[in-house]
Amino acid sequence: MTYRAPVQDIVFTMRHVAGLDRAAADGIYGDLSADLAQTILEEAGRFANDVIAPLNAEGDRRGATFKDGAVTTAPGWKQAYRAWAEAGWNALPGPVEYGGQGLPTLLNSACVEMWNSASMAFGIGPVLTMGAIEALVQHASDDLRSRYLDKLVSGEWTATMNLTEPQAGSDLAAIRSRAERAGDGTYRITGQKIFITYGEHDLTDNIVHLVLARLPDAPAGTRGISLFLVPKFLADGTRNDVRCHSIEHKLGIHASPTCTMIFGDHGGAVGWLIGEENRGLACMFTMMNNARLAVGLQGVAIAERAYQQALGYANERRQGRAIGAHDGMSPIIAHPDVQRNLLTMKALTAAARAICYMTAEAIDRAHLEQDPARRKKANERASLLTPVAKAFSTDIGMEVASLGVQVHGGMGYVEETGAAQHLRDARIAPIYEGTNGIQAIDLVTRKLPLSGGETVRAQIASMRAIVTRLLKENIPAFGATAPRLRDAVESLDRATSHLLQAVSSNAQGEALAGATPYLRLFALAQGGAALAEMALAANAQAAAGDGDPAHAGRIALCRFFAENIAIGAKGLEDTVLGGAGFLQDANLALAS
Repeated sequence: MTYRAPVQDIVFTMRHVAGLDRAAADGIYGDLSADLAQTILEEAGRFANDVIAPLNAEGDRRGATFKDGAVTTAPGWKQAYRAWAEAGWNALPGPVEYGGQGLPTLLNSACVEMWNSASMAFGIGPVLTMGAIEALVQHASDDLRSRYLDKLVSGEWTATMNLTEPQAGSDLAAIRSRAERAGDGTYRITGQKIFITYGEHDLTDNIVHLVLARLPDAPAGTRGISLFLVPKFLADGTRNDVRCHSIEHKLGIHASPTCTMIFGDHGGAVGWLIGEENRGLACMFTMMNNARLAVGLQGVAIAERAYQQALGYANERRQGRAIGAHDGMSPIIAHPDVQRNLLTMKALTAAARAICYMTAEAIDRAHLEQDPARRKKANERASLLTPVAKAFSTDIGMEVASLGVQVHGGMGYVEETGAAQHLRDARIAPIYEGTNGIQAIDLVTRKLPLSGGETVRAQIASMRAIVTRLLKENIPAFGATAPRLRDAVESLDRATSHLLQAVSSNAQGEALAGATPYLRLFALAQGGAALAEMALAANAQAAAGDGDPAHAGRIALCRFFAENIAIGAKGLEDTVLGGAGFLQDANLALAS
């Protein structure tokens, strides 16, 4: 089974949870209307369905190959990428002054989801280019922007992010790559970088590397890291002193080349400073934050594809006799446990999609709001939601892909069906662009205290407002949705108070031990509230005479999430409030 872009679900989420209509009414999105957004997304969906998705399985089987320093992508990859770039998809969110279309992050996020559902190995490459564009727009000199942005925005060139080294993964303070001033305004970069996505390939004529390195007189730690632009080819066409040493043989995303890059075999690669010396980490975080939302969308994407494939298989595969059936074997979708698996897959995917799109809309407002106070509020909201979007969405990408294998039974464990590929591909997303444990730490120690806790309190208040609507309207079809979501939101509120107190009193162990269960708790409450908001909108449209059968399905899905998934919130709260006790005995338990 191949992939069909769920454009109607995407647009409904954008309009009724992420706030597309509201932002358009506020003038944030210029001339972009919901109808125009849907037209663009339908075209993106066709490209994802017809051009990228058919390459996914073959890309997984053939992968990228490395020989004599060159990387060759899987068959059809180059043609698909060039058709994608020529159609303007890379330029969709790019700045207008450099040939971009200037369309919102929210709209591009929906496209990123579709590219990655069609093929996660394809979709990750453009994510890095788009992040590099944002870093250059915000931090590079006018000269660098004029020389590189046009071709990066168009997709004629791609970009990479070079952070990790063998001894420096999550701890960037351990970076050893060096940069020497050349005396002419350029620098000479030497060192080794590993795990560089699309560090070498045959899709474009040039690759622009963004590289973290240290100057000789740099301060120790992360305060002494600078960011440099290092192109594969220099302006005169000569090859820069940078090469790919090898590519990794990986569990998944085989068609995406993951490279070890060597800078400076012959005296140093020519590089240009981005931003200020010793301030490179701040510049790189611009790119990383962009990538974190995109990786969250990869989790949504792989979950959507795994769900679609499992649903199709469950409708076709016949085993056993369902309750009430009188003869013959029934499609396995008729069995309650298979229904539970499929509903869990669909509900988790919809909740994660809603959180990612809410994050994208907050990013748009942080960039586009004219009023400084509203812009600051949106920026803090985006900062709060980003680690949740990245971590929860990639966690559920794994969970949903695993359930997809389960629905397929033994055939899911066989590569022939493709279900196993989704699980293999999904596994990297909770790791790269900041592991999910680091996302949880970031959420608790840096994002909860924003504006003295007012940012997270406002977010919880918005969830409570949705619960209040549910209680007031008291719609029978919603079942126990209102009390279950109320319990989840109150659990989140109490856990938030506990962790804010822990952070403010420097109880580091208490805060760090509770970080990961807290992030999941936040996502369950926020995801449940988002599904309820969509269900209320669906109910209102149905009451107004809209006969779309999807409306009843949205209400049923919301109810399933509240009654079967959100009820885990209380246990997570208990873990946050009392779970740090394991720290006292961890060494004893792990030594035995």
